[in-house]
This record gives sequence, structure tokens and C-alpha cells, in this order.
Amino acid sequence: MALAQKSSWAVSIVAIIGYAIIANFTNQSTEHMTLGVLVALAPIILAIIFLIWQSRSWSKTKHIGLLASVAAGCVTLWLMWPQLNQHYSWIYWLEHESLQMILLFTFARTLTHNSVPLCTQFAQAMHENLTPKHQHYAKQVTIAWMLFFILIIIISSTLFFLYPIGIWSIFANFIYFPLVILMFIAEFFLRKLILPDVADSKFMDAIHAFQNRTKG
Repeated sequence: MALAQKSSWAVSIVAIIGYAIIANFTNQSTEHMTLGVLVALAPIILAIIFLIWQSRSWSKTKHIGLLASVAAGCVTLWLMWPQLNQHYSWIYWLEHESLQMILLFTFARTLTHNSVPLCTQFAQAMHENLTPKHQHYAKQVTIAWMLFFILIIIISSTLFFLYPIGIWSIFANFIYFPLVILMFIAEFFLRKLILPDVADSKFMDAIHAFQNRTKG
């Protein structure tokens, strides 16, 4: 891995950990409401900035639509600021569950009839000729990830609605990502056990191969 890529990963990891710490701090305290709102809105703001950056190649109509949406969003924030100050934890929860729903849909939609399971697509990008056993295994992994995100949504929502916000915050900010990493580790060792003849592949190599395959 090149030095620039390592540095990029290091910055990303530090940013994620830093955000989790600050988000948890604002959820554990009722004395920093404005900071809580700003931190909760940060991912949305970054997403809007990214869209604006990507909009350089858009048509004039799309530009106008984007600017109108941003303006409407700013007015809505201004009008709802007092309510957001009191209930900014809902923003955190909605962002977290929206991410899980997107990931759930991404995996689930590839399990429909005449679709190729997502993990099978990754495997095909790394290994041209998959055996029936490998195809079956990749489909089961896709199902496992789908069930994982369903479970996360259930646990997260239960903690948010039935327990103090601080407990949910610890789960969302400090337990969720380790669980995702644990899933990758468990899948790696399970694959070694079930498919010992399949060559090892790094996760990012699979992502890059998949991107190149879809572009082609």
C-alpha cells in the first residue's frame, strides 16, 4: 500500500474515531445542545458539499434544483433550530438507521430473482471462474450481511426508544463498527474453513476489482 493511501486511511480512521467521541460526548451531556446539533448535522453538510463538488458536470436545471434544495434546507434549519436543540439525538438516530437501511437494501436487492448476490459479484471480480460451492457460499454470505443489518436496526432502535440516549450512543459510536469488523473477521476464517482452495484476497482489492469490473 502506497504511503499516500496509508495516510488517507489513517486520516479517515482518526476522523471517524474523533467524530464518534464528540458525538457520544454531546449525547451524554445536556449542556452542549448547539454543539450536538452541529455535530449531528455534520455528515449531512459534508454530503451536500460533496454533491455540490460533483455538480460541476451537471446541467443547469440540476444546478438550480440543487441550489433550491440547499436554500430550502437552510430555511428549514433556521425555523426548526429550537426544536433541533432539544431533540438533536433524533438526527443521530435517523442518520444511523438510514445508513443501515441503505446497506440492507444494497444487499437485499441482489437476492431477488434473476439478480446476482452482491458477495458473488465481489467474488467474480476477484476470481473469474467460481465453482458452484463458491457461488453458494457467496450467496449465503450476502444473506448473512443482510441479516446482520436487520439485527443492527432492531438493536439500535430498541436501545434508542427504550433506554437512555447515552446507552444507545455507546452502541452506535463504539460498538457498531467493531461488530462490522468482527463480521469481516468471522467471514474470513469461515471462508478459509469452507473454501480452503480459494486464494486469499484483501477487502480493498475486491472493492477495486469490483469497481473496475462494473466500469468495464
